[in-house]
Formats: sequence, structure tokens, C-alpha cells
Amino acid sequence: MNKKKVTEQLGFWVLRLCVGITGLILLIILFDIVTKGIGKVSWRFLVESPRNGMTEGGIFPAIVGTFLVTMLTAVFAVPLGMGCAVYLNEYADDNVFTRIIRMSIRNLSGVPSIVYGLFGVVLFVQMMRIGTCVLAAGLTLGLMTLPWVITASEEALKNVPQSYRNGALALGATRWQAIRSNVLPYSISGMLTGTILGLARAAGETAPILFTGAAFFLPFLPKSPFEQFMALPYHLYIMVTQHHSLETARPIAYATALVLIALICSMNMFAVILRYKLRKQKKE
Repeated sequence: MNKKKVTEQLGFWVLRLCVGITGLILLIILFDIVTKGIGKVSWRFLVESPRNGMTEGGIFPAIVGTFLVTMLTAVFAVPLGMGCAVYLNEYADDNVFTRIIRMSIRNLSGVPSIVYGLFGVVLFVQMMRIGTCVLAAGLTLGLMTLPWVITASEEALKNVPQSYRNGALALGATRWQAIRSNVLPYSISGMLTGTILGLARAAGETAPILFTGAAFFLPFLPKSPFEQFMALPYHLYIMVTQHHSLETARPIAYATALVLIALICSMNMFAVILRYKLRKQKKE
């Protein structure tokens, strides 16, 4: 076996070792959460409101609040992000200005979530006077998710061969007709996958909603977007750090973490299944 083969095999084994270590750490974390939280999870835990200072009852308001704020995030970030990606990739000229915009978008993807939370307080809660509510939290998470949606959508558009566009234009189609009929159908699976993964990340964030509308204990559901709400990430944070009886709250915290992980994994799995079905339809 020559030197190149040995180097290649060593590289593969290093990569396998990295994957194995990462997977092992993930399994240990999941095992700890599942074994300590599964005993508390029940139908009543999922559908009941909290009682007695969150030491009894369930987490139904937190589940509903997480769902509502995630939906508001999607309504704000998805259309705007996909539209921005279409413009940057299909219409904008490749010049210094657009390169700066793309670089800024990618830099925004790495900004810590706490910064978005503070910005949301200043913009939505104070300047726009929306107050601490579901709407302010959803808009803040939408701002945080927007760079992810733009980046994922633009990368999916770039993967469509240029010949698809040229063929439509050669037949007399307008640029928008070419995009609508020849580009978007083949890129929508990647766009939606990246978008759903971004929303799954937003659903698990604590810092942006900490300042903009999340409450620790609200045994009722918000009746409008201008009311405060409970959310699984913030609820979990309070249960493990600031509850008056940490020993009593610990099993509930593990169960809440298990529900939150199940919710995020479900969104990720939905993204994978959706991408597979959309690609299968295009092949047929």
C-alpha cells in the first residue's frame, strides 16, 4: 500500500473517530435526559396547566406558547427571507454592494441570540411600544432566523443549473416566468429544509424571548398576540436555575427538556421527509 493510500485511510479513520465521539456524547446526553424525564411525561403532563407554583400539573401553556411564537417567526421570516434570496441570486448584479450585503447576512447568522433579544426590546417593546408579548417575541425571533432563511434559500437557488434559466429565456419567457417555472420548483425542497431547520433553532432559543414576552408562570393561554406567554425554553431555564424548590422541580425540568427535544427533532424530521418527497416528485 503506497503512501497516498495510507494517508487516505488515516484521514477516513480520523473522521470516523470524530463522528463516533460526537455521536457518543449526544447519546449520553439523550440517555440522561430520557431516563430522568420519561417517568414524568404523561398525557396529563402535556395537556394540563401548571399548578402550585409549577410543582404540579403540566406544561400545556408552555407548549402552546412555543408553537404560537414559532408560527409568528415563520410568518415574518419565511416570505421575507425567501424573497430576499430570490432577488440576490436572480436579479441583483454581482458587484461590491451585493457582496457586502451577503457578507453582512452571513455575519448576522453568527450574532449571539442575546444580542437579538436586547435589540428586540429596544425596537419592538420600547420604540414601537408593542410591549412584552407574543408578537414582540415572534418578531425578535424572526429577525434572528432571517439570515438563516436567506442563506439556505440562496444556496438552494445556486444549485439549480444555469441551463434551466437559459432554456426558458430562449423560449421567450420573462425572467420571473423562468424563475417561477424552472428554478423555484427545483430549489424549493432545499429552501424549505433550511427554513424549517432555522425555525427549529428559534423554537429552542431562550435569550430572545427572555426580554420580549416570555413569562415563567401563566396558567392560561394568551388570548391575543399582545399578551405574555409561557414557552418551553424559558420555562426550562427557570425550573433549573431559579425555582424555589429545585429538588421538586428537577423531574419536571427533565420532562420539559424531553418534550422540547422531541418537538425540535420532530421539526427536523419533518424537514427531511419533506425534502425527500419533493425531490422524489421532481424525479418522477
